[in-house]
Amino acid sequence: MSPEEYARARRVLMRRDPILAPVIRKHRERSLIEGPPADPFSALVRTIVGQQLSTKAAATIHRRLVALMPGGIATPDAIRAVADDQLRLAGMSRQKSAYLRDLAAKAQSGELPLDSLPEMTDEQVIEAITRVKGLGRWSAEMFLMFRLRRPDVLPVDDLGIVNAIHRLYKLRKRPSADRIRKIGEAWRPYRTVACYYLWRSLENTPQ
Repeated sequence: MSPEEYARARRVLMRRDPILAPVIRKHRERSLIEGPPADPFSALVRTIVGQQLSTKAAATIHRRLVALMPGGIATPDAIRAVADDQLRLAGMSRQKSAYLRDLAAKAQSGELPLDSLPEMTDEQVIEAITRVKGLGRWSAEMFLMFRLRRPDVLPVDDLGIVNAIHRLYKLRKRPSADRIRKIGEAWRPYRTVACYYLWRSLENTPQ
């Protein structure tokens, strides 16, 4: 998404969805496309590191991890050169270490064609990323949204999205994936942008 397309997305969403519109107005200075996107391999490394951890803990472990690598940059070669004991001392579990090594191997073999991902469709990207151990559909959707900045991704299993819709739309119970898809029809082709503001609506809100 370009800044112009992002601005258009906000206008379209505010016009179509009167419930989401006040959230967008409140957070209009915030943007999904702030700053340059991360290198694709580094982004997937960070995803694996951060699984089931708080943001603070994930950042600490990621910092220790990249400090083990030349230039502080995660690459397939650098990951494969780090010893298991070093990964453990950085805070990586045995399982996550195995995930990182699988990611590095598939990136080097071309089974995960990192350079080709921007040209693939959303579903092709999801299929490619989920070949890696430890990376499921949600991880692939986050990659589409935040790394490739695809405009129309709707992660229906994301807990934040479920909670935000439940609260904002004053639903009696937490929405199912089908209910979220139905509500999200009004947001096409900018469901990614809508989700960004749904997440923002949860700031400083008890979950």
